[in-house]
Amino acid sequence: MPIYEFKCGGCGRKVSVFLRDTSRQAVCPECGGSDLKRLVSRIAYHNKAGVWTEEMGPPPAIGDEKYYSDPRNIGRYTEHRLKQLGIDMHSPEYSKTFSEVNDMIEKARDGEMPDKIKDI
Repeated sequence: MPIYEFKCGGCGRKVSVFLRDTSRQAVCPECGGSDLKRLVSRIAYHNKAGVWTEEMGPPPAIGDEKYYSDPRNIGRYTEHRLKQLGIDMHSPEYSKTFSEVNDMIEKARDGEMPDKIKDI
């Protein structure tokens, strides 16, 4: 995807802009200004669960020092703990409440660390 990050000289915000043609002038989606300085963006490398298992082996057990650095375990532990509390996050009663959590768990199972804890 040709999505580029810029720092806007007009509003000072860091913005992401979708550009199909880099010869065209980007415009700040926040203030409409064109005084944008292109930033070096972070890249993301995503593996599917099968590839992750091939490269990293099976997930570490609870208590292992590497347990929390494996994003697959975030979802496992969350589901395990909620079941201990008598909450089925996939049930009709709770599915809407836990929809964002379910999305993060699915991404973690594919090897992507949730944004909210990447920098911890």
